[in-house]
Amino acid sequence: MVYELNSRVRYSEIGVDKKLTLNSIVNYFQDCSTFHSEAVGLGIDQLAKQKHVWMLSSWQIVLDRRPELGEEIVVKTWPYEFKGFYGCRNFVIEDQGGKYAAYANSVWIFVDLETGRPSKVPEDEVTGYQIEEPLDMEYESRKVPAPKGGIQRESFPVRKYHIDTNHHVNNGQYIQMAGEFLPDDFEIVQMRAEYKKAAVYGDRIYPVVETVDNRTTVALCDETLKPYAVIEFKKNI
Repeated sequence: MVYELNSRVRYSEIGVDKKLTLNSIVNYFQDCSTFHSEAVGLGIDQLAKQKHVWMLSSWQIVLDRRPELGEEIVVKTWPYEFKGFYGCRNFVIEDQGGKYAAYANSVWIFVDLETGRPSKVPEDEVTGYQIEEPLDMEYESRKVPAPKGGIQRESFPVRKYHIDTNHHVNNGQYIQMAGEFLPDDFEIVQMRAEYKKAAVYGDRIYPVVETVDNRTTVALCDETLKPYAVIEFKKNI
């Protein structure tokens, strides 16, 4: 089942260039998948009753262009595979001409809240969503290598506004944190993120940043430099 969300780019969603920010694109994708789950009766409250939750494992988001202030857009999402405890989902943002402005692949893990461990996706989840064909795109690995060297930057605390309904840092917040280490003229054409473990309120983030060719990788780590998340930004050469 393909789920659609119609919207118009708001002032609160743009950057200094009056275009939709990467953070806003991530939020649109998250909102669209959340509304999809609610629409098919498999939303947050239903999962809570079953003591399960979907945790995002990785993103690959490609930006062909960023829609501008006031532009009407359509956000779409659909699942294309469930296997073991994994679920895979595509996203697109279309303009009014039906052309993709951005598109994405995402991998999710079905987690048992009582054990904190991955759990096999039940059949009612699979049938409830209805599988579609995967998006025709160039799929990169869901694994994002942490910097082998890189520069350790000043640490900072996890704030209350970073936390979501799962009581840990929202996946989009990690991307926004990592984006702070990009130069102002870095025009992102692709972002990949891999989530290793959850940071919670009171934790401290220790960033390590490395740039190789046209890719900048930011590892957001704990005090032992074990990553919470690794985010890679790619720009045009």
